[in-house]
Amino acid sequence: MAKKMANIEEARKVVAEFLKKTLNAKDVKVIKVAKVGDGWETETEVYEESSFIKSLGLPTRVQDRNIYATKLDNNLEVQSYERKGPLKPTE
Repeated sequence: MAKKMANIEEARKVVAEFLKKTLNAKDVKVIKVAKVGDGWETETEVYEESSFIKSLGLPTRVQDRNIYATKLDNNLEVQSYERKGPLKPTE
């Protein structure tokens, strides 16, 4: 029996759950999913505690909105992820 190919919605769900678990983040929003040759590439907005405020040892509710890029293989296994930095406001 042939294995069913993963679809875009399955890729989105895998990435969201992976980043929530890995980064201990509550608010994760997948903003881009693209099928590439041998897998998937995604970009995700993740709200995290402010690393600057945290480095000062201060309690905060301030959240940084960061963009993460994630690559999955055809079996939806995460191959890599990286923080691309804060979301830049559009002008």
